[in-house]
Amino acid sequence: MKDVKMVVTDMDGTLLNSNHEVSERFFKIFEDLKLQNIQFVAASGRPYYSIVEKLQPIKDDIIIVAENGGLVIKNENVLLSNLLHPNRLIELYKLVTTIENTYPIFCTKNRAFILRASNNLVKTFSEYYSVYTIIDSFEEITEDVIKIALYHTTNSEANIFPFVKHLKPELNVVVSGNHWVDISEAITNKGNAITFLQKQLNITPSETMVFGDYNNDLEMLKCAEYSYAMANAHPDVKAVANFETVSNDNNGVELVLEALIAESRKD
Repeated sequence: MKDVKMVVTDMDGTLLNSNHEVSERFFKIFEDLKLQNIQFVAASGRPYYSIVEKLQPIKDDIIIVAENGGLVIKNENVLLSNLLHPNRLIELYKLVTTIENTYPIFCTKNRAFILRASNNLVKTFSEYYSVYTIIDSFEEITEDVIKIALYHTTNSEANIFPFVKHLKPELNVVVSGNHWVDISEAITNKGNAITFLQKQLNITPSETMVFGDYNNDLEMLKCAEYSYAMANAHPDVKAVANFETVSNDNNGVELVLEALIAESRKD
């Protein structure tokens, strides 16, 4: 573990607790990571601006992988960006707007375009997409779309995924949470983003530690020798990860990072 040079963690269900909070304990641990020259990467299905809000005190010292790998940003510099092709977007809009009880969100670098949602749902979405515009038609989407996030009020895997899974492998279609399915270009996933960073920073999988809890984390878990599933993780994640830690509500990430710091301090 003392060879680790980069730590990557998912946000929701992983670093964040059930109240969508980052612990003060983590921010203290982060200072130790910095002292040990260990690069920290936040990798999430959330948009860039939402991750920045959660990690505001350290935003200038980390790398952010947003929109499931659609954006990689360091110090506000875009290192990687994968956009949905405009022609493809029109067809996807037609498809996703026909799925019953499903609410599409069109995600861009700077805002979300939310279609036909009630005030209560918009309030739910705003936890993840705090900068948004409500739209009634495709023509109102005025920025390049990185990802389409689809929300179902009960279960996305049962009620959305069957209607969009045929888009694979031409597109990346992933169940990213109990309520969410995400659609993006085929190349867009957290694993490709982490592989990109490993090459950029000259860091190997044996020098990489990754934490995740849901299926949009599968590819990046495979990029690390030190891959951890949370106790609350999806069974698919537990099957892929090399290790398991306790749940997000029991500081599972922090416990492992404290052990990492202890190892790194040894001669």
